[in-house]
Amino acid sequence: MKTITLSADVKVEAPCVATIGCFDGVHRGHQKVIRMVTDEARRRGLVPVVITFDRLPRQLFDPSFRPQLLSTLQEKAAYLEALGVELLVVVPFTQAFAALSAEMFMREVLYRQLSVQVLLTGYDNRFGHDRSEGFDDYVRYGRALGMDVLQADAERVDGSTAVSSTVIRRLLSEEGRVELMPEWLTRPYELSGHIVPGEHIGHELGFPTANLAPENSEKLIPANGVYAVWATLDGAEDRMPAMMNIGMRPTFEGHRQTLEVHILKEVGDIYGRRLTVAFVSRLRAERRFDDREALVAQLRLDRMEVERILHKD
Repeated sequence: MKTITLSADVKVEAPCVATIGCFDGVHRGHQKVIRMVTDEARRRGLVPVVITFDRLPRQLFDPSFRPQLLSTLQEKAAYLEALGVELLVVVPFTQAFAALSAEMFMREVLYRQLSVQVLLTGYDNRFGHDRSEGFDDYVRYGRALGMDVLQADAERVDGSTAVSSTVIRRLLSEEGRVELMPEWLTRPYELSGHIVPGEHIGHELGFPTANLAPENSEKLIPANGVYAVWATLDGAEDRMPAMMNIGMRPTFEGHRQTLEVHILKEVGDIYGRRLTVAFVSRLRAERRFDDREALVAQLRLDRMEVERILHKD
């Protein structure tokens, strides 16, 4: 898959079928739209294209907004390539771009620059200045350009709840429902970073941990608690069973959130290496223990539960 950044001098010559959106997480609903893009492109002999943004639009208008991304741009690109997308166009979301009406965007960018012949939108997707126009407007503008505009239905879980990035963020950040992600995302939720020195408290307790520093500060961290996870080092294919604690370490009067991964096998010195964790299940919420002995006793139970869960996985 080729990736390009949109600029005034970009011109794509090959006619294409395209869709546009943030596609954060590339979840089941997004995948439905993208399959329609690739199927339509194959049927018409055109190039399947995804157009996305270099940031969430809200970041431009609300400086205080701190995004909780389900996927980094690099992760998003990998997911899209696996779905058969041949070209990814990344749009710098600027004030000038945000000021474009939907009609002008379709004419100047989609039609003249990107040679879009078919535009596919999600069931609730809106674009253009203030998102004031909707699907019927897009169809009308497209007809004037000779561009077909199609719309996908919502993808629903259990026939009721529409799959959306907003709902997935809530499930993860507020409830820690990582076990639902293979259904909502069609894969486990993952978090990557590098291993940095910690305070060695876990080692003193008999549960040495790798302290994870996320490589992207905007990536969503699931709710505080203890999790069963699979861990991989430096992108290796071999995954290792692990127990992860996300939280403030209240037993030790912690004042900042830490991400600590206890790998259930001997791995030696791994400081500085890149670690990826794939979340499987949340065991419990983080809580304060009366003393170290009580904490260690609980950690032993947690480890047994993690081994049971991952052995079953």
